[in-house]
Amino acid sequence: MWDIYLKGFKAYLQLERSLSGNSIEAYLRDVEKLVQYLQSANLPLPPHQVELTHLQSCVQWIATLGMTATSQARIISGIKAFYKYLLLEDIVKQDPTQLLEAPKTKRQLPDVLSFEEIELIITQVKTGTPEGARNRAILETMYSCGLRVSEVTGLQISQLHFDAGYIRVIGKGDKERLIPIGRDAIKYINIYKDEVRVHMPCKPGQEDILFLNRRGSALTRVMIFLVIKELTAMAGIEKQVSPHTFRHSFATHLVEGGADLRAVQEMLGHESITTTEIYTHLDREYLRDTLQRFHPRF
Repeated sequence: MWDIYLKGFKAYLQLERSLSGNSIEAYLRDVEKLVQYLQSANLPLPPHQVELTHLQSCVQWIATLGMTATSQARIISGIKAFYKYLLLEDIVKQDPTQLLEAPKTKRQLPDVLSFEEIELIITQVKTGTPEGARNRAILETMYSCGLRVSEVTGLQISQLHFDAGYIRVIGKGDKERLIPIGRDAIKYINIYKDEVRVHMPCKPGQEDILFLNRRGSALTRVMIFLVIKELTAMAGIEKQVSPHTFRHSFATHLVEGGADLRAVQEMLGHESITTTEIYTHLDREYLRDTLQRFHPRF
């Protein structure tokens, strides 16, 4: 009986919130956890009959599934968003999630690579092969522009404006932004585009996609993750490094260098400055670490 409400919620997230497909699927999975709990507890209730006590029992049930506090908090956030939608649509008269508390989560600051570590990873790429030329261009672009991995896989040739020194990126919620791009990234993209990609077959509909696999299709996010994981191991770096680590490092290095937080927010495509402020915390951690290591009486 929840299907009709989930369909409406999905349409709301698409049309009103302009969220990406991945974000929408995540929200729907969160609400489906509540549906699963109600079924397991033999409580065939429609959304407007669900009360705070049911939700609190659901939270306890989710905890028994072995999920981390962060995962539990995310599910609760999704359920809260669902009930806000129901309230907007007048399907419920009161929001039962108002007093629902999520488990406390410790804010994990992500691993950040130093410039030397970035260089070490990038220089592991063997540029003499077609895949190597492509991978070098990808890593240079990720560090130069701070792109999300989905923005890298979706980057199009028509979005490259090298004469002006910018690329045009379509980010979360189909929001468009212009990002300055450095000389090295331009250099390696041009090498890949003009000397490698020009000789590759392209599948129909993929003609404008910049980074292709051997079969002429856009790369997957998993493929880029595996490339970075392999190069990190070759470089002998033991940190947890993912495509997002390059984005974090890009932003952290800008903040450490004194960049204006609003400018960093614009380049990262963050909707709220609050999201970007994590990099001021990272910067303070860096300063504290410097004092601990080098100040004789700290």
